[in-house]
This record gives sequence, C-alpha cells and structure tokens, in this order.
Amino acid sequence: MYTGLDDTSRWVLPEVLAEHAALRPDAVWIETTSGESMRFGEAAADAERAAGWFAAQGVAAGEPVALMLGNGLDFVRAWLGATRLGAIAVLLNTELTGAFLRHQLGNCGARLVLADAGLAPALHEASAALPSPPRVVTVGPAGGAGGRVSVGGVGGVGGDGAPWRGPMPRPQDPACVMYTSGTSGPAKGVVMPHAHCYLFGRGALEATGLDPRDRYYVVLPLFHANGLLMQLAATLIAGCTAILRPRFSASAWLDDVRTHRATVTNCLGALAAFVVAQPPGPHDRDHALRLVFAAPNPPEVEAAFRGRFGVPDVISGYGMTEVNMPVWGRVGRAAPGAAGWVYDRYFEVRVADPDTDRALPPGELGELLVRPKVPFGFMAGYHAMPERTVEAWRNLWFHTGDAATLAADGRVTFVDRIKDCIRRRGENLSATEIEAAVGAFDGVAEVAAFAVPADIAGGEDEVMLAVVAAPGAAIDAAAVVAHADRVLPRFARPRWVAMVDALPKTATGKVQRAVLRRAGTAGAWDRERAGAAG
Repeated sequence: MYTGLDDTSRWVLPEVLAEHAALRPDAVWIETTSGESMRFGEAAADAERAAGWFAAQGVAAGEPVALMLGNGLDFVRAWLGATRLGAIAVLLNTELTGAFLRHQLGNCGARLVLADAGLAPALHEASAALPSPPRVVTVGPAGGAGGRVSVGGVGGVGGDGAPWRGPMPRPQDPACVMYTSGTSGPAKGVVMPHAHCYLFGRGALEATGLDPRDRYYVVLPLFHANGLLMQLAATLIAGCTAILRPRFSASAWLDDVRTHRATVTNCLGALAAFVVAQPPGPHDRDHALRLVFAAPNPPEVEAAFRGRFGVPDVISGYGMTEVNMPVWGRVGRAAPGAAGWVYDRYFEVRVADPDTDRALPPGELGELLVRPKVPFGFMAGYHAMPERTVEAWRNLWFHTGDAATLAADGRVTFVDRIKDCIRRRGENLSATEIEAAVGAFDGVAEVAAFAVPADIAGGEDEVMLAVVAAPGAAIDAAAVVAHADRVLPRFARPRWVAMVDALPKTATGKVQRAVLRRAGTAGAWDRERAGAAG
C-alpha cells in the first residue's frame, strides 16, 4: 500500500509507481488476458524511457500529447511516460472518426499523436483540415506517414533511448485531458490535475476495500476515467495486480474471472446487464470474486450477482470525469437502485432546485451539485472553453445536470438527466453533435437526436432520431442510418429512426425533445428488427 495514501502533497501517480518500484520491483502489477505481464520495477523503468522518448520528440512538461491507443501495455507505457515527464496526456477514444475526432485534435492542440497503427487513416483524414495538423506516430505492424514505433521495444517509445529522470510533477499540475459530451455543442476537454486522477483511485480503494492481495479484472477502456483511474490507478495505489483485457466480452467474462482468479471488477452501464443476460450455467459460482462495482445498479442486476453468481458484495457509485467520484457504495451495506453515500471526507454534495440553486429538503428531487474539499481534487476546467467552465460552476457549485435525491443519511439515488444528454454503452453523447453529423446528409431538412430506454435492464439508453425530409427528397430511415454509420462512432449510432413531418418546437423554435421522448419508439424504424449492422 502506498505510504502517502492520504498525504495530499503526494497525490501523484508517477510518485506512487516509483515507491512500489523501489520497495517491491518484482511484484506483478499488470497481467493481460493474452499472457503479457508488467512488474512494478519494469513499469517504472518503461515510464522513464517513454518519458525520454517523448522529450526527444520535442514534448515538454505542461504540453499536451495525444494518445489514441487500445487497452494494453503499450497504452500503459505511453500514459506512464507522458505523466512522468509532466506532459498532459490527451486520451482519445479509439472509435472517434470524422468531425468528432477533428474537433478534439483541434481543441487539445497536441503537436504529436501516438496511436495504434490501424487508426492512422482516421487520424490523417480528421487532421487534414486543421490549420496545424499534428504529427502522427503509430504503434504496430503498419505505420502511417509520421513513422512507426514499438512501445517498449528497442528504439521505440520506452526503448533504448535515454531515460528521463527529471522532477516529479506536482499534485496541482495537469495530468491528462479526457473529453466528455454535454448538453449541446462539441465535446469538452476536462483538464484533470494529478491529484484529481489520484483521488479517483483513492476513492475506489476505500470503497472496495482493496489491498495487495486483490486481483482487479479491468475490461473498460483506459481512455476513460473508470478503467484508467477507478481501476488501474486503484491497483497502483494498493500495490495489487490488475488483469487487463483489450475489450469487454460478455461471453468471456466469467471464464476470464475464473482463469485469472479475479477478486474485484467493474461493470459500467449496460455491461452488467449483458453479463446477467448470459445463459446460466453450472459453474456460475466457480470463481473468486468478492465484489462487483456496477453503475447503475438496478435491483434485478444486484440480485443476479448476489444470487446466481454468489458475489458477496455489489456496490455502486456516482461520478463524472469533471467531479471525480463524490458518491460511493459501501462494502457490507446493500443499496440496490441507489448510487451510494456521499464521500464526505473529500466532497460536498447538494441536491438543489435547478432554477434557483437553493438546497432542497432530504428526499426531494433536484439537480445534483458537487464541490471538492481538497485542493485539485476536481477538474481544473474545460480546455480552451472558459465560458463553459464558468457556466458549470454557477454559484460556486459544479452543476452535474443530473436529477437525484439525497436522503438524510447521505444516500444518493440517481433518477434521470436534466440535460439533453444521451448515455449509451458507457459513453455520454451530445445530441447536437449527432444532429450535426446526420443533418449533413442530403435530403435531411431537420433532425433531432434523443434518448429512449434500452430494452435490457440496466442498459442505459438507445439513440433515436426524428428526421424531417427535405421537400421532394426520396430518403427513408434505412438510408439515414446508413449515412449515420459512415459518420458517427459506433457508440453514437442510432437504433431507432422516425420519419416525421415536423419536429415539435417551442414558441422560440427550440426542439422539444421531451415531447419526442414521450412519444417513444412506437411506429419507428428499428435497426435490430431490420437486421442492420450495429
């Protein structure tokens, strides 16, 4: 366990790694489901070499460097190297394409992008229209125009270059930028100080009771806070082993858990529902899992994990990239349907009237507001979007845009979204970004994107479109979806499409998505029924 656990002056993950490397260099930190492994000593040495490689490419402390890498040791080495150098790791979703990717590349200002080789075409296409396209360096068997390296290999990132052994970053220094979608406009880059990143892992360690004997099964993408910080960083702080899988597979989930002797794992959004939907088998309880974190945590999902799979503890939580995890469940205290209790050691939480920001009595529904109790335990703002930062911080509280209740004992129950935000497959989607992409299709006059409930318990949302065809245009729902599949990331693609004569609007011309949500999917074209690729 890290000796600086609660010393906020030492809340720096590269410093945590350095301590474990000095005290227990041969202990295994990461195992992959494909058979690779990384010890604490190796990880620290790779971090210094990768930092030296980044420095040799002209990346300086405090400068952004973009990473577009899938789950694996290459991601870990690159992330560790960038943060050890004191650079800002901009973590890009590997499924981004087109305008979505172009916006994030332009907004972050990175001059260098390190990416999986297969992503080079999308990166070059997206960056071609930028005033100053970044240099793209790829990892893997097929390089792009910017060159090719092997992370951790001779001559590559973390290879035989000079290790960088400069000063450690400070808790207040920016460590990374993660992009998150909001109610309107393009995705926002959340600037995350080192202390903020550490606190994600610190909270997870406390909520799950993690210790060096645990083995954490990680299937969520490392470019998001849950996989990277709530799980991988938590194992780093605890000094235990992480089991890393490239991507989630419901059919392989139990086999992996059993084979790798996992004791803890996280299921975000629909993943838990997908696991529970697998056919029951005689070996469902043949594993070492002691705890599953599931968010959300519907009662039927918790009951399945506890009953069918025999998992002793199922907890949940509430958080955002911006605000960390101000709400956690507790071991030994079941709370199906609720997010958990306020993590009041480090956060203040209020449920307020969304129009006045005045606190509401316990149990009343309102907007969830959050602020930190420790320095730099929160985002530092939205990158290059000061007006959005100020908007979110009204009256010195961060406004989550989420509706919830807060009980007198501090228990928080998430109810719905106040914002026009769609949550699908663990991703927050901006309705306006989807509308802009689909609205560019010839023959579309207007389009509204909105959330409809998934038809699986705990499955979050599906994306639905209401489309108005231009006069004389011969388009149908299938054609709209085919266009959407070409221009949208997989997680943002619509399932349902309704061709309508007009969109419901207010007197001022604003689309009334609430009216569309109430109408639901009745009579709409369904991708799954039509057999379209999803």
